[in-house]
Amino acid sequence: MVTLSGPQRRRPARVSASAAAPGVAPPLVALAGPHAEFDLAGVRVTALADGALWIGAARALVVSDLHLEKGAAFARKGQFLPPYDTRATLARIAALLRTHAPDVVVSLGDSFHDADGPHGMAQDDARALAALVESAPSWVWIEGNHDPHPPAALGGEVRETLTLAGLRLQHEPSADDAVIAGHLHPCAKVAARGRAVRARCFATDGRRLVMPAFGAYAGGLNVCDPAFDAVFGTTPMALILGRARVFPAAPDRLSPDG
Repeated sequence: MVTLSGPQRRRPARVSASAAAPGVAPPLVALAGPHAEFDLAGVRVTALADGALWIGAARALVVSDLHLEKGAAFARKGQFLPPYDTRATLARIAALLRTHAPDVVVSLGDSFHDADGPHGMAQDDARALAALVESAPSWVWIEGNHDPHPPAALGGEVRETLTLAGLRLQHEPSADDAVIAGHLHPCAKVAARGRAVRARCFATDGRRLVMPAFGAYAGGLNVCDPAFDAVFGTTPMALILGRARVFPAAPDRLSPDG
């Protein structure tokens, strides 16, 4: 069972039925401490406040779009950012592994920002990543568009797709049911208390899910963008990442950028 910090209270958060696609019941979300539990194509999953997904039936921890070494890639092009994004991202993954002790860890594509990333890592970061992979009973790298061929030297298994508990994990989203994907880096914008807040989020309609980007320097695409219509047929529900908890937001509460 997944370890949840904070009080174990579950409060249902329904989205407006009028905001869902015709004939599709909106997902029912239960808040469990800082996290959010819901059924995805009939499988209970937990959206963690850190931006990872827990699939309890498979004891699987899923992270997406790490974009490791993005700072270094920008530096090679003359745009200098603090070079600590890889270290910060790995530290967050390490904390998740200590808390949840998964049987399988899945990195859902674009684990590195480009093909040079694995070879240019600082030695300390490379050792830290190798230790994380070695510590997990099973580690799976899903191929992404930024890193179609993760290097075998990292350890773990490289797959194009992976099925766990009846859910298909792949990098690029599709309109098929029971799919968990990344790639789009979903963000949600909500107006509240006279101001607008924009943050990373999980995007779901209860049948499919697009994961937030986990990487420290990963950007985001508003879930009101037409790219999400191609996946969900409408604006999806957003499970928005706050500083320490997940905030469910119905589609009719979401605003486009600009």
